[in-house]
Amino acid sequence: MSPTQRRWQVSACALALALGACSKAPAPPPASANQAPPPVSVAAAIEREVRESDEFPGRIEATDAVEVRARVNGYLQAVKFEPGALVRKGDLLIVIDPRPFQAALDQAEAALASTRAQLALARTELTRQEQLLKDRATAKREYDTAAAQVQSLEARAHADAATIATARLNLEYTHITAPISGRAGKDEVTVGNLIQGEVPNSPVLTTIVSQDPVYVSFEADERAYLKYIGPARNGQLEVAVGLADEKDFPHQAKLGFIDNRIDTASGTVRLRAVLDNSAGRFTPGLFARVKLNATAAPRRVVMVADRAIGTDQSKRFVLVVDDQHLAQYREVRIGRAERGLRVIEDGLKAGETIVVNGLQRARPGMPVTPQTVEMDGVPGGAPAEAPAAK
Repeated sequence: MSPTQRRWQVSACALALALGACSKAPAPPPASANQAPPPVSVAAAIEREVRESDEFPGRIEATDAVEVRARVNGYLQAVKFEPGALVRKGDLLIVIDPRPFQAALDQAEAALASTRAQLALARTELTRQEQLLKDRATAKREYDTAAAQVQSLEARAHADAATIATARLNLEYTHITAPISGRAGKDEVTVGNLIQGEVPNSPVLTTIVSQDPVYVSFEADERAYLKYIGPARNGQLEVAVGLADEKDFPHQAKLGFIDNRIDTASGTVRLRAVLDNSAGRFTPGLFARVKLNATAAPRRVVMVADRAIGTDQSKRFVLVVDDQHLAQYREVRIGRAERGLRVIEDGLKAGETIVVNGLQRARPGMPVTPQTVEMDGVPGGAPAEAPAAK
């Protein structure tokens, strides 16, 4: 046998041995058929009394707001308030140079004094003419002229008095006072500028907004109007308010205004509540959350934790655990959230046990390992994870 034939024979034997070894490899072990059902947290659906309510976005507004403007022309002489400070009604804010107006007042008073002196002389002359007319020592024409002079001077005296009142009013307008109590804005015009107070749109010198109480303005849709506002227009609706950095609605307000029509463009109606601000917590312009509470008696409803509710396309469902520890699919209709729980309007009864944590591990119709927790112990739909079964 040649060397080449020996090499081919050795290779064939090695290949045969390798194939034989592969054919005798052990098979993989079969999968275990006794795995424990997945552990889940379960709790009984609870029943509570709740009052109908809805939430709306709103804004804090001042009950009074004033743009302070000048009523006379003149140079701004002094600013007497601190921008951003609280002012009281009648406090001096701004002074316009009063000297031209004082001079005008003095001139008007002098004119009235002159008129009164002439009037006194004219009355004396009229008295003389009356006596002469009785004695037939003067003509009727002279008497009539004296009487007309008295009437003319009396009218001039009234005009001079009106001029004095106007001059005194203009002089008073040079000292601009706060028309309301509240918080002043910034001084929009600095000292030395000419103020045009007699033009139609005179410049704003500052603004003042009242502080206590304040309004909370918001808009409600037609559904809310029919649900709460229409039946209670002549009654009192409870209004609770919360700011953006507050939980729940800690501030109580009183509904003070409901508009007389529903806006056909937006389908909403305007409302306004009055809110106490003696502590200075609220500033006009702040965003507010408004909660309307119905005046009707509370109703009993079924409630569960938010996290116990699953979503199946447009449907909502819960997994009810029966006596055999099987998870059963149950479609539900949900309502509003209340104190960390969700109202179930339809599809679930109080006392039924549902999965509150572990929906991702449970399957409808499959067994589970239930571990009971309190429904109240799952606030906000964030329960503690159920421990793994040992």
